[in-house]
Amino acid sequence: MRKLYHTLCKIEVAVCGVGFVFLVAFIFLSAILRFFRVSMSWNIDLALFLLAWTAFLGADIAWRSGQLVGIDIVTRKLPTGIQKILNLLILVIVLAALIVFIVFGINLAWTERLRTYQSIPVPFSLVTLSLVTAAISMCVSTVLKIRRGILNFNK
Repeated sequence: MRKLYHTLCKIEVAVCGVGFVFLVAFIFLSAILRFFRVSMSWNIDLALFLLAWTAFLGADIAWRSGQLVGIDIVTRKLPTGIQKILNLLILVIVLAALIVFIVFGINLAWTERLRTYQSIPVPFSLVTLSLVTAAISMCVSTVLKIRRGILNFNK
């Protein structure tokens, strides 16, 4: 099970990296072609699609590796036990918010299944599913953080 999780994490990093490279390439290509007065409207739509996926998958990668910005100015002066309790409480709140994102994201994706981009025949619900996919992955990461916090509570 652990090997599957690590494989999925590596795939997520690879997809995010490739998506980001293509995102930058499409924007750069669009700017160069606009200089030569060539319009490619599909280029921007595809870049927006890639932006959504890379942003949300990147957020999960940052969450999993602990690279998100945190403010501990209040909690760092507290005793270690209270810090651990607050950390677990915050993780539970984050997990609840992610579950809300998943439920409402699936509902929104279903609602937007018939809406497509203006220039490419891609359903807009695929963009909405980027939030759902990242939230599911972040739920797994959060549950693992909660488990680790509980196991290391007395250490």
